[in-house]
Amino acid sequence: MPELIINGPAGRIEARYHHDSANDSPVALILHPHPQFGGTMNNQVVYTLYHTFAERGFSVLRFNFRGVGRSQGVWDGGPGELSDAASALDWLQLVKPDAKSCWIAGVSFGTWIAMQLLMRRPEVEGFICVAPPSNLYDFSFLAPCPSSGLMINGDKDRVVPTNSVGELSQRLKTQRGIKITHQVVPGANHFFEGKLDELKDSVGTYLDDRMEQAEQDRVREKEREREKERERQRQREIERQEEQDS
Repeated sequence: MPELIINGPAGRIEARYHHDSANDSPVALILHPHPQFGGTMNNQVVYTLYHTFAERGFSVLRFNFRGVGRSQGVWDGGPGELSDAASALDWLQLVKPDAKSCWIAGVSFGTWIAMQLLMRRPEVEGFICVAPPSNLYDFSFLAPCPSSGLMINGDKDRVVPTNSVGELSQRLKTQRGIKITHQVVPGANHFFEGKLDELKDSVGTYLDDRMEQAEQDRVREKEREREKERERQRQREIERQEEQDS
């Protein structure tokens, strides 16, 4: 888990990076909670997500938004933090140009930034939103949401009511056939205190299912390509035979 400094739009960005040795390992970017309320890349939920992805063969990056820790700059209320996230994703994709998939995850405020980045980067094919503050921030820009993902919160969350997250996930499910899965962790508050293992299990199971489906899709696509090539070969053989007979 080496320390890392990335060049960002407001100066240096402090980060931590887990590198998977496979050239085509998938990549994931993790965004932390609100900087003005103590959110950092060392938040326990961020840390849990980071390791959940790493254990599944992802190359994973988490970082501090501007003005947090050793990251330069000052709080910008959203636009600057989105620029920081875009720079971090650029770095991750430069390090892993052959990644077979790209995911983004956020915690609370970080989900709001993550979903804005999702709308701007079509290569992001999956997301994890933990305690998305759907009652505090406007998520209407997700129209339509371009990727399937997981929204997860606790039923004891006094910051973000469960029904607010549920309404957001329901609103997005009908768009373009995208599936937004909503899960509720019993007994968990906004910070998942004492419930990190349950969070890890839920996110891990979701990732396992998605990665298995993606692998099945890749196998089917390869078989379709092989069948197309066999058909082309058959057509070429027919053409050669016709030339010989003429």
